[in-house]
Amino acid sequence: MKTEMERQHIVVLSGAGVSAESGINTFRDSDGLWENHRVEDVATPGAWHKDPELVLRFYNERRQQIRGVEPNAAHKALASLEDHFKVTVITQNIDDLHERGGSSEVLHLHGEIFKARSTLDERLVYDLGRNDIYPGDLCDKGSQLRPHIVWFGEDVPCYPIAHEITQTADLIIVVGTSLQVQPASFLASAAPYHVARIVVDPKAEADVPAFYLREKAGAVMPSLVEYLCEKGISDLSGLEKL
Repeated sequence: MKTEMERQHIVVLSGAGVSAESGINTFRDSDGLWENHRVEDVATPGAWHKDPELVLRFYNERRQQIRGVEPNAAHKALASLEDHFKVTVITQNIDDLHERGGSSEVLHLHGEIFKARSTLDERLVYDLGRNDIYPGDLCDKGSQLRPHIVWFGEDVPCYPIAHEITQTADLIIVVGTSLQVQPASFLASAAPYHVARIVVDPKAEADVPAFYLREKAGAVMPSLVEYLCEKGISDLSGLEKL
């Protein structure tokens, strides 16, 4: 029989800061450049129409980079929360480090780099495994495959699902994101008002009522998870000592 603690639902909203600690670069760290490319040249629908070969090459290189890194202490700590709680990770990250770190319920708001989808029918999505995408790689309907990524200027199809999940939370943990990217930034406010929020990010701004831990995720998440597993989520007054 499950205990009351096990039935409580923690929703984690994770961002680029978590992946950065594993060595994955983010465009916000370099004045709008992402691996020496302008975001407009590799991560927009216009970029795809202008130079699809460049876009494919860029994401092939990102896959190679991600294959060479490992989950960090924050990924592993979040996964260990599942020993005591129901945990759903809603991430802005396109890598698979949460899954490799052990998390079993992960929703990728902005897509997944290890998947491809049809340019003709977005319902046709394929697992790439160890493969990449090249010009001439076609879906079952004969159209070119593209990265299964939500580019700037595109709708976020998973957002309604994420919003619904967040509304069921008993606790929100925001980690590795300054919540400056919409619509993901709205999710921190989607849970009922009485639900506590914990924000873990060295650059976090006090835009929502929350417990703020202004540290890198890898440094503080193991201690935070240990606290929650020992004390539960009803009394967070001891967080200031972490």
